[in-house]
Amino acid sequence: MEEKNTMLEERLLEGTDQKGGFRTLPFIIGIEALEKMATFGLMPNMTLYLMKEYHMEMTTASNLLFFWSAATNFMPLLGALVADSFLGRFYTIGIGSVISLMGMILVWSTTVIPQARPPPCEQFNNSCSSPTIFQFMYLCTAFGLISVGAGGIRSSALAFGADQLEKGDFKKSSGLKESYFSWYYASYMFSVLIALTCVVYIQDNMGWGVGFAVPAVLMLFGVSIFFLASRFYVKLKSKTSLVTGFIQVAVASYRNRRLDLTDGVNKVCHHKNGSALVFPSENLRFLNKACIVRDPDKDLTADGRAVNPWSLCSVEQVEELKALLRTYYVKFHDTSSIIQHVYGNIRYTMGCCLRPHVSPLASRVMRRPVHVSTKRRMGIGIVFSCLAMLTSAGIEAIRRSLAIDEGYLDRPLATTQMSAMWLVPQNCLTGFAEASNAIAQNEFYFSEFPRSMSSIASTLNGIGMSMANLAASFIMNAVDSLTKAGGKESWISSNINKGHYDYYYLVLAALSMANMMYFLVCSSIYGPLKEERKIAEEECES
Repeated sequence: MEEKNTMLEERLLEGTDQKGGFRTLPFIIGIEALEKMATFGLMPNMTLYLMKEYHMEMTTASNLLFFWSAATNFMPLLGALVADSFLGRFYTIGIGSVISLMGMILVWSTTVIPQARPPPCEQFNNSCSSPTIFQFMYLCTAFGLISVGAGGIRSSALAFGADQLEKGDFKKSSGLKESYFSWYYASYMFSVLIALTCVVYIQDNMGWGVGFAVPAVLMLFGVSIFFLASRFYVKLKSKTSLVTGFIQVAVASYRNRRLDLTDGVNKVCHHKNGSALVFPSENLRFLNKACIVRDPDKDLTADGRAVNPWSLCSVEQVEELKALLRTYYVKFHDTSSIIQHVYGNIRYTMGCCLRPHVSPLASRVMRRPVHVSTKRRMGIGIVFSCLAMLTSAGIEAIRRSLAIDEGYLDRPLATTQMSAMWLVPQNCLTGFAEASNAIAQNEFYFSEFPRSMSSIASTLNGIGMSMANLAASFIMNAVDSLTKAGGKESWISSNINKGHYDYYYLVLAALSMANMMYFLVCSSIYGPLKEERKIAEEECES
């Protein structure tokens, strides 16, 4: 009995010293959830804040926020390159969280330091001063710090959590990561939901000072809990610069461009010791010339390394660049991100909520395990997106007609005799679109990229959102300029009853239809997924 108790104590002590595992995930998911809660808590009322306190025009404030959002979604790519090539994921998240906290504090300071914003408008002549260069740069610095910090956190949090499940018994469970991804997105949903309700409510009812202090406090709490669990994390070291590796593959392929690959069976490929990748894949074959060993005595050192990495690269380097290039075939179909961004953010919370329940529900209905591939889910999401825009156009046409019939043509803020339940169908369709498309994209990139590029893989959806912000600004300004030409009322007029938002939704629906066709072309060019290729190879061997 004493011997059993001793063995049990030893196992418990061993588990305490072990790095990684489930106990680290709440801290990792927590830092990103709190960062999103803080950032999304700032955005909804920021346009109103800039118009009231900085005396900006509606278009100026909207364009500034579009660019801020674009930077916030683009920075994770730079953060991923830094994480995978230099700092590692732990330090990238840690430094990013501190920088983001600094940005939140600067935004809050604009509400309590009078010199940080323009003086109030004069009541008698309604004269308002524009922000000075210093005040504008101060504000942009705050936005920039938040974007840089978000880049550090969002680029690495998802991959860093996956690193914790790559050790011991956790690595053997095939469904563990899928479950982790689902709960990761569910936490995203809750954080955005709280941001768009509770944080915004505080800003509306307690003023800017308290309302902007809340995101800073949330970020401070996130930084604290992340570093609190520091000693429990699995901290993988970064490898050599991925960017340098990509350039080396391109240069080596060009230098070896005259190499004949027709007798590929007799070719020797340079690969790392102990690597399972001995030969490169057949897609994008021109890059394979970068890893062909022509003369082992001249090309390789005694320990098997390349003498000149600009003339000979490893199979792993070639496959990393191929993964990046091939996924961009699918990445640039993402017009639906533009549509969803123009349309609104709150529907994303519905998508994140639906994702953890869709596959189990389908499995129960079919009475067998159901797994829909990521490419199919992306396609389904685009279809739902198109349906959502068509539904929105129809409901808006009905709302506008009722408002005019009730005499509210010049009263855009008046309430029509129309139930808010009319919004449920379009919101549900948009939620299904997000559950199918946006989340499937993250899983697609993560599964198709090599593990050494997992930070980059987790940021590509953000790159699409960054492009969407810029495109959304362009689409909105273009539609506004074209439709108000000749003194006409703009489709997206501030007076929604005089405008034609139903026509605007039809434009977005047309973009979504064109996007679906483009996606089918991209999907065909991309070919089978890595999992599908693996199954096909196993069937051929058997």
